[in-house]
Amino acid sequence: MLDAAVKALSQMISPPMRTILWRSIGLALVLITVLAIGLQRLLSWFATSGEVWLEGLLGPGWHSSLEVLSWIVSIAAGLGVVFGGIFLMPAITSLVASLFVDDVADIVEREHYPAERPGTALPFSQAILEGVKTALLTILVYLAALPLVLFAGAGFLIFFVAAAWLLGREYFELAAMRFRSPEDAKAMRRDNAATIFTAGLFIAAFVSIPIVNLATPIFGMAFMVHMHKRLSGPRPELIEPARQMR
Repeated sequence: MLDAAVKALSQMISPPMRTILWRSIGLALVLITVLAIGLQRLLSWFATSGEVWLEGLLGPGWHSSLEVLSWIVSIAAGLGVVFGGIFLMPAITSLVASLFVDDVADIVEREHYPAERPGTALPFSQAILEGVKTALLTILVYLAALPLVLFAGAGFLIFFVAAAWLLGREYFELAAMRFRSPEDAKAMRRDNAATIFTAGLFIAAFVSIPIVNLATPIFGMAFMVHMHKRLSGPRPELIEPARQMR
């Protein structure tokens, strides 16, 4: 696993990968800025008008709970775009990764596995759907953990573990679906859940580093291509023709 991580890191700045890296970073910056501003405005609205609207919808019995929630949201809105950028980064990388999955995987496979059959590019709609599903699930999990972040340090641990599980899951399935059906890719992920979660910890650590985390889609995808190859076991196409004839 460490070897796979080192190979992914070293290949990120290789000449064939640089164009994809810059495109990935540029797109991530645009998405982060747009979504972070949108999140800040949504939180600001809730901290002012949203509390009254929800109380009218839920009833006066929710007044105290909504006041606490409004206070939490006010703090979050005050942190503005910076908070939104940090909060949304794992979700953003999921979306960006779905756009560059085949570009990154093709380069990794050509350089490190030239004797093997190359993977088949995922349909664009399928890759985007996987990215959107993971991004939405990430935001839901993070919203659930947000109160714990503000009141107890356990929330940060929940963030990290959730990112490891969600990102490891998505990147592995994207890599596996180049060679397997979506059902087989998901089944392989379940069969190797502990290994893939551990690999996801590497990606979660990477996405936790400011600035560097803009390159998470490249690192995560390259890393999971290696992990899929290792978990797939010996490949018959790697056996030399002479040995196959014996």
